[in-house]
Amino acid sequence: MNLTEQLQELADNSVKRHPGEAQIIMKSAIEDLIASSILENASKTGDKIPNATLPNAKGESIALFDLLDNSRVVLTFYRGGWCPYCNLELRAYQNKLEAIKSKGTELIAISPETPDNSLSTSEKNNLSFEVLSDINNEFAKQLGLVFQLPESLQELYKKFGISLDENQENSHQELPIAATYIIEQDGTISYHFLEEDYKLRANPDEIIDKL
Repeated sequence: MNLTEQLQELADNSVKRHPGEAQIIMKSAIEDLIASSILENASKTGDKIPNATLPNAKGESIALFDLLDNSRVVLTFYRGGWCPYCNLELRAYQNKLEAIKSKGTELIAISPETPDNSLSTSEKNNLSFEVLSDINNEFAKQLGLVFQLPESLQELYKKFGISLDENQENSHQELPIAATYIIEQDGTISYHFLEEDYKLRANPDEIIDKL
């Protein structure tokens, strides 16, 4: 199955595992996010990407513009290693990494989780591309990708054993929407995927076709 099919299967199983009120809360949160028109202000194709220097899973500083000096970059934002949809996405990109590199492109994944948690995510999914920590979502905020979780979803996540406070080491309760960009070497965004529904992600095969 491709990533889109895997995500749909996971979503179908989630309905079975967490029926009733949980589904209502999660669906309502997505509907509220759509109603907020967050995508209107998000960076899109044709926009310039701002520079950012972010720590990788080992705590080393990685500058986006330094990467762009050598190649195009695919940036994909994920919520954290606690998110099963994110883990599916990351593994799917790992499986297509050589095809992406063969197009003269570097792959970078970004999330608000701390470097220690990013390291756990990277090791858990056997990733060999850079996983960067966007502390307090500062970079994602520049791209217009960040939203605050409604209280009902915060409480639901706590019931699921998910603690954003611990994962991000802050109390902001903020996450980026699902977003993937192709960045040309001059910093121009040549492709974007933006989605309020966290269960949907850019398919790596589509990204490769665009490279």
